[in-house]
Amino acid sequence: MSKFKDKEYMQLALELAEKARGRTSPNPMVGAVIVRDDKIVGQGYHRKAGTPHAEIHAIDDAGELAKGSTMYVSLEPCSHQGRTGPCTEAIIKAGLSRVVMAMEDPNPRVSGRGRQILQEHGLLVKSGIMEKEAQRLNEVFIKHITTGRPFITIKTAMTLDGKIATCTGESRWISCEESRNIVHRIRDEVDAIMVGIGTVLKDDPSLTTRLPDGNGKDPIRIILDSKGHIPLESRVLHLDSNAKTIIAVTSQVSERKLDEIRKYAEVMILPSIDGRIDLNALMDKLGGMDITSLLVEGGARVNASIIKAELADRIMIFIAPKIVGGTTAPGPIGDTGIEKLSDAILIRDMVFESIGADIFITGYFRGKD
Repeated sequence: MSKFKDKEYMQLALELAEKARGRTSPNPMVGAVIVRDDKIVGQGYHRKAGTPHAEIHAIDDAGELAKGSTMYVSLEPCSHQGRTGPCTEAIIKAGLSRVVMAMEDPNPRVSGRGRQILQEHGLLVKSGIMEKEAQRLNEVFIKHITTGRPFITIKTAMTLDGKIATCTGESRWISCEESRNIVHRIRDEVDAIMVGIGTVLKDDPSLTTRLPDGNGKDPIRIILDSKGHIPLESRVLHLDSNAKTIIAVTSQVSERKLDEIRKYAEVMILPSIDGRIDLNALMDKLGGMDITSLLVEGGARVNASIIKAELADRIMIFIAPKIVGGTTAPGPIGDTGIEKLSDAILIRDMVFESIGADIFITGYFRGKD
């Protein structure tokens, strides 16, 4: 099989995996394609955690034609018993002769084991086909499985002159309707969304997913509220939603107020640093809850805190063709800021899109090889 054909079939496997974006957490997105005599005879993708993996769907789709065929899979087949059986066992039983995988399993406890088992049973195994694309596809899974913490995206909208609100605090709506629809699509794909208490007091948001077709999955809502200032009538405490609301507080909050909040939401008590919630402790806690992706939609102060703690992985900025001016109008990143341009944080791998009247920029805080 030529390298060109390998890439062609792997591209299809990646596209199949993409179909389940936002639905497989804490598992990765995986697609598989089975090819025999240069013809696709089976394909499938992992749809949801606890359901059959992509390899199983593809084998079932191929039936007897799987014997002697090649499987293209976007991630190394699992070799351990989880909620479903090991895929290596199913591949061997189906009689496949060759497996081409985009990347090895990033889980340090099992990485390379699937390849080893397949090779021990006489299968030809090739890896590294479209590896960078596969790593980007599953960047959330990779971050969580290797660090135990969620992949964090900061999302903000600002005017052309870098303001997230006017001098009076008005901020609805800076971005266009098309941009706001994309934000709801992003909410549908993440496990959790986080804002600070300042955003709740100012905007009283619901932090739910509202897609044009009426479908969508609400993320878990996390409110940073170190002193327990959340009003009990806040919308996030009275939602008809399958996703829970978590109020993250510190020991500064009285037991009486905690008991009142617990009537409507889950309370998470965390250590503090200079009176504020210890964000590192929070991320460890969220990761332990299998929250693999976190969208930060906070104001300037929360954004600055996340960046200062070096927790952010990605940033998404919607830039509207508007100018509001004003020295007191806030920008997207608060705090005191840096003193030297040489210390500025570099954003890498930037992508620019035109969304309605807006420009949508996505970039990464850490370089991606």
